[in-house]
Amino acid sequence: MNPNRRNLLTASILSGLAGVAPVVVAATSAPASKSKQLAPTPPMGWNSWNSFATTITEAQSLENARIMADKLLPSGYDVFTVDIQWYEPNADSYEYRKDAELTMDGHGRLLPAPNRFPSAANGGGFKALADQVHKLGMKFGIHVMRGIPRQAVRLNTPVLGTQYRARDIANTASVCTWNPDMYGVDMGKPGAQAYYDSIFALYASWGVDFVKMDDMSRPYTANWPEIEAAQKAIRKTGRPITLSLSPGETDLKWALHVPHHAQMWRISDDFWDEWKLLSEQFQRLENWNPYMGANAWPDADMLPLGRLALGKRDTKFTPDEQQTLMTLWSIARSPLIMGGDLRHLDERTLALLTNPEVLAVNQRSTANRPHHADAGTRIWSAQPAGKANVYYLALFNTGDTAADIVFDLSRLNLGGRQVAGRDLWARRDLGAIDGSVRQKLPPHGSVLLQLTA
Repeated sequence: MNPNRRNLLTASILSGLAGVAPVVVAATSAPASKSKQLAPTPPMGWNSWNSFATTITEAQSLENARIMADKLLPSGYDVFTVDIQWYEPNADSYEYRKDAELTMDGHGRLLPAPNRFPSAANGGGFKALADQVHKLGMKFGIHVMRGIPRQAVRLNTPVLGTQYRARDIANTASVCTWNPDMYGVDMGKPGAQAYYDSIFALYASWGVDFVKMDDMSRPYTANWPEIEAAQKAIRKTGRPITLSLSPGETDLKWALHVPHHAQMWRISDDFWDEWKLLSEQFQRLENWNPYMGANAWPDADMLPLGRLALGKRDTKFTPDEQQTLMTLWSIARSPLIMGGDLRHLDERTLALLTNPEVLAVNQRSTANRPHHADAGTRIWSAQPAGKANVYYLALFNTGDTAADIVFDLSRLNLGGRQVAGRDLWARRDLGAIDGSVRQKLPPHGSVLLQLTA
């Protein structure tokens, strides 16, 4: 986020936060120095949810991690994340079993289920798996839910290092609407911060580098104390752990709070391979664009490409829609987290994920912004850092029929000068372009150009 932009917006946005402004004002001081370099560019990696749901095992994790290290790590994809319910021994689908017995230690902290993660036996946690991922040259991430396990509250487990117990800190009125595992934590209660400190200390001891923390933003207005508690606990560990908040969508009135407590945050509910969901992300990314920057990445969610849904199908996105997805995520600088089963990674999907000229837009561009466009059309531009005479231009046809898009180059401060064009997806020079870019695009299609004056 541009610091000057942040300062200019602070007064107007905070004035709308009735009842919580004093806390938010305190929270919008400079982010902790330890977190400044956690995510200088949009994180890139792989997550198990789109392909394995709640079911991934240690063996499947290692299979995917090895392929990721071979095929994707050279292009910058370096965060390997085990998603939800690694602590549920009998998880078997995209649904959650109510009152399932969870694997947990004596202090109410969830542990990997040893029947699924054998190296976690005898309290080993994710240490051995994280070590394997680290040896491959990658970072290790896990998914966690907000709060404390309902099972811990039922058993009234002690909070590590305190005289308090689970029932002393649980907010049993704060429940996730879609997952039955947890209660919220009442951060006004003694022992509440100690509980969060204890779970993040455990994750740090395993070697966790990335935490996707779920049930955080619905509503953000109620859950911000636990968001702050998580970041405070991370800082206390001394380990550089990137915090990703999920799910969306975070209200824009919190746009000056969330970047100080997380390095990325979801801007929508779960994103899947449906054109309607993709078309809706355009407006969300435009809305969040002013707050995007180093260490603060609005997250349009994972890339549902390749083999998905417990191996039952491949992505429903057409080839044109897949290119549009990657073009939008790149020009808007959303994190790039692959969701498909890498054991079935095909050459076309690999090429889509690893095009170096497109990834450069995602990782190293600046001045990213949307432009006014006609109905059924979206337009974004950006620039390579430090190059005043070079622009990236992304044109999108969001309509259901083919469309001719014309973009006057004077809108990019290039005047009427002739420019040299390059198609970044085709990795092919287009020759001279005079005055305007004219592009015919198929339904749901896109083009990503580099224009050099």
